[in-house]
Amino acid sequence: MAMTLHVDIVSAEAEIFSGTAERVFVPGTMGELGILPRHAPLLTTLRPGEVRVELPGGEEQIFYVSSGMLEIQPHVVTILSDTALRAHDLDEAKALESKRAAEEAMKNKTGAMEIAKAQAELAEAVAQLETIKRLRKRSGR
Repeated sequence: MAMTLHVDIVSAEAEIFSGTAERVFVPGTMGELGILPRHAPLLTTLRPGEVRVELPGGEEQIFYVSSGMLEIQPHVVTILSDTALRAHDLDEAKALESKRAAEEAMKNKTGAMEIAKAQAELAEAVAQLETIKRLRKRSGR
């Protein structure tokens, strides 16, 4: 029997996933993290992107997180995110509109805080679109 770890993915609104996994891939601020059972303890921030959870038996579940915190213990992974969704729940039209609005905001803003907010919104929209694209590629659509 393969070794496993427990994974919790929690958004500000609800628990999105809680279960057993063989591997987890997470978009860390400094790059993608691959997590296996017995991983060294770690606490780090997340960037917007795709979380892949490989379940026992080979099934893979895909999620989107806007940003947040990741805590790794040897047999427990906890992802806390402002926004977390199952990838198939992402709305492509909404993400495209968010991207367009963020790009427009970046052109029209002059204050550093306004520009930073627009850049964060743009990063989230692009990450959502990339997650949708990868999900389609995996499912062959």
